Amino acid sequence: MEKKKNFRSGAPRKPQRPPIELTIERLNDEGVGLGHFGGKEVQVAATLPGEKIALSIEHEGQYRIVGNLERVITPHPERRRPPCSHFGQCLGCSLIHLKDQAQLQFKTDRVKQALLAHASLNAVRVHEVWPAATTLGYRTTAKLAMAKDRGKVKIGLYRRGSHTVVDIDDCPLHHPLINRIVQVVKQEVECQGIYVYNPARQRGLLRYLTIRVSPTFDKAMVTFVTSEKNFREVTHLAKGLQKKVPEVVSIHQNINSSAGNVIFGRDTLKMLGAVDLIDQVGDIRLRIAPTSFFQVNNPQAARIYELVRQWAALQAEDTAIDLYCGIGGIAMNLARDAGRVIGIEVVEEAVRNARENAQMNGIQGCSFRAGDAAELVHDLTHEVPAGSVAVVNPPRGGCAPEVLEALVQLKPRTLIYVSCNPDTLARDLDLLAGLGYRTEEIQPVDMFPQTSHVESVARLVPDRDRLPRKKSQLSPL
Repeated sequence: MEKKKNFRSGAPRKPQRPPIELTIERLNDEGVGLGHFGGKEVQVAATLPGEKIALSIEHEGQYRIVGNLERVITPHPERRRPPCSHFGQCLGCSLIHLKDQAQLQFKTDRVKQALLAHASLNAVRVHEVWPAATTLGYRTTAKLAMAKDRGKVKIGLYRRGSHTVVDIDDCPLHHPLINRIVQVVKQEVECQGIYVYNPARQRGLLRYLTIRVSPTFDKAMVTFVTSEKNFREVTHLAKGLQKKVPEVVSIHQNINSSAGNVIFGRDTLKMLGAVDLIDQVGDIRLRIAPTSFFQVNNPQAARIYELVRQWAALQAEDTAIDLYCGIGGIAMNLARDAGRVIGIEVVEEAVRNARENAQMNGIQGCSFRAGDAAELVHDLTHEVPAGSVAVVNPPRGGCAPEVLEALVQLKPRTLIYVSCNPDTLARDLDLLAGLGYRTEEIQPVDMFPQTSHVESVARLVPDRDRLPRKKSQLSPL
């Protein structure tokens, strides 16, 4: 009998493997379901612990299988119908099919489990996670990939484990203004015939679209990331967008000619409108540049700022240090009480924003320095009195050991660590325990509803009964 041919390639069609049935045992840190089959770990997104499911194999390696969910045979009692038309394709919101209260429990447990890996942290008090007042439409920043398929522009996120762009113009997590902008950009790019970048061929102009929204003022900043400097086509695109969405008050072009998947290049050019976007978190107004980091959930960011201020308990004669200060949100809140606040940040554009923000808010006694964190903190040894307050808010990778060593040399009376990664938080808190600082409490915050991510704020004080380890005993990163 003649083998069936693949219609497109003419090659023999691979026999279809029947779906595999298994029970999901737990969720990993990214909210992806894990089970086992044939002695291999199986990863299946959009599943929940205890569910019996049927899956097809997307990829099989020596030790791991990545599967696609075909159907749920026995659902989890807290499973719900996801409020998203792209569920099953995008998979960017790994917990959106789980009821809100169960999501909160997952995040509290996530922080606790990270601490259990370190004996020094087993007695730390972890509060219940703070829920967000709004669990949809809260995200004020979007970084989206662009692609073109058969003449149709796609703007969205990469499908998990691939470079295929899932077209998303109505994301339920995005602020409504972001979705409007995405829809108009797609229309304008198609209408104007602008060449979208193809990473396989390394040809084309438009690579990424980033959008920042100020929910307070209902204004937006848009940045087109392009493969090369281009004034004519990007200017026409910017004008078409601004005409249809007048809430867009600032449009930039960032040039990224690298072949990698980093979004931003070094150079950013203003095309139309204002240089920065003005936003407000709590009582603080903020000037945000196109490539500066800023939180995506304004109400929850305001709660974190206020908690840090409460835990710092500063007086007019006190000095505070804000390490990895970004555009100065935490530093300016601390400056309401302290006599002096020093913010440190490696990104020079963010430091520019921070200085302008302090001036815009009329905040005195708040200064900012750009440079390497460890070096700048070390330089403060003779400038900052013992008994001050230190705040650190590092990226996901946490702090390098030398940064924490330099920080401890300042002998702060309170050290507050704001983290977006429970694992690196636990690692650094364990290191600080060896340096003589005890973690008193941790407050998890649901900054990113519908996803597996959780923000945490930890309060540390000097441990008078514990001697610091020697430098040679510190664990490397």
